[in-house]
Amino acid sequence: MSLKTLLLPIISRRLFSRERLLHKRAKAEQKRVKAQAPHQLHYFHQVDDPYSALVAGVLPALLARYHIELIPHVVSAPPDAAAPERDKLVAYSRVDAEHLARHHGLSFRDPGRQPSATALAEATALLVGTLDPQRFAALAGPLMANLWQLKLDLRDGIAQPQAWVMASAAAIDAHVQYSDQLRESLGHYLGGMFFYAGEWYWGIDRLYHLEQRLQDLGAQKQGLQKQGAQKPGVSDLLFAPAPDLQADVALPSPPDIDFYFSFRSPYSAIVAPRIFALGRRTGAKVNLRFVLPMVMRGLPVPANKRQYISHDTAREAFVRGIPFGCLNDPVGRPTERGLALIPYAERIGQGEAYVLSFMRGVWAEGIDAGSDKGLRQIAERAGLNWADAQQALRNDDWRQTAERNRADMFGLGLWGVPSFRVGTQATWGQDRLWAVQDELLKSAPNHRETAT
Repeated sequence: MSLKTLLLPIISRRLFSRERLLHKRAKAEQKRVKAQAPHQLHYFHQVDDPYSALVAGVLPALLARYHIELIPHVVSAPPDAAAPERDKLVAYSRVDAEHLARHHGLSFRDPGRQPSATALAEATALLVGTLDPQRFAALAGPLMANLWQLKLDLRDGIAQPQAWVMASAAAIDAHVQYSDQLRESLGHYLGGMFFYAGEWYWGIDRLYHLEQRLQDLGAQKQGLQKQGAQKPGVSDLLFAPAPDLQADVALPSPPDIDFYFSFRSPYSAIVAPRIFALGRRTGAKVNLRFVLPMVMRGLPVPANKRQYISHDTAREAFVRGIPFGCLNDPVGRPTERGLALIPYAERIGQGEAYVLSFMRGVWAEGIDAGSDKGLRQIAERAGLNWADAQQALRNDDWRQTAERNRADMFGLGLWGVPSFRVGTQATWGQDRLWAVQDELLKSAPNHRETAT
């Protein structure tokens, strides 16, 4: 056992603990109060990003709710290393943004293609020329709406056309370069991102984390408190996380759920218990579609991406009550050995139990799945016989299955995990379980929930 394998569970348990996060937040707030500084919120806007378009539309509501000083930045698309399947990412982002907008009652329609280079350049010039926080918040949303509706006149229907200033090419280059460097130095790579006092929040999907933090700090404006709230100053959230299905539903013939996952994906780890629970509540069969991690397929994962994902997973796991944070990176041998046992576990009807045991072991308990001792612990508590498991480890057929699953996933227009397919619909992300749930419930439009 290497020194890294010994130390990583100890270090990660502290690094991703809720206590450490709250301590960092408290220190940041003490520093702000001492400096008598406002609540400064950096927003990084990517013009050709549909998720940024959704965020732009809600900036006025955010500023109306909280005492915050918005600092807008216009940034480039993420570098190739952070977007290894860019064409798929671009196409899927439009489809997903439309679905997300419909889910939250927002307005966004996938036009079927990206805006033209000319339109994107004009939008960039207008936004860089409109960086005053209040003006940016008021104008960016309508401008992005026109851009993604492919209107020829991006200022069509927007009041106060005199408020617009077209930035020069030199000003644009200087601003975007500065903003890209700032984003990188603060530890991120995407657009549609908020940065507040040491933490990143992505799009409207993670806005609720930011809102909860601001409310805890008393940054909410007067008169917006939720009636009957237990804590003063706490209101409803703009976009609360969708609840998981809490009752069984009568689905006469539910479609299967194809669950594409990787043992090295922390997001896969925290969604696994929830997708299996959804399958049980609806009667839907969950098919295990395991793939090799990106890095084991020769695709780079930048350090800032790995770090953000781990910290974001910890926040999401806490909200869902899922153990996470004492990890032992299963890259390489641990993942290969872990995947080799899935076919055996499925043959004896313990596929779900084994996947959950492995995920919990390497992401919440710090178990070294690369060792016989660790893998045996994972396997036996899932009902696998260790002698039979050792035999299964000699079989390499799982490699062909993993590659076939990857090809199937790519055929759906997806490239990352966790991903899901229900019928003809496919979606990506642990925060899209509501989409899987909605698709299942479509098979019984008049379903009735019964308490479990």
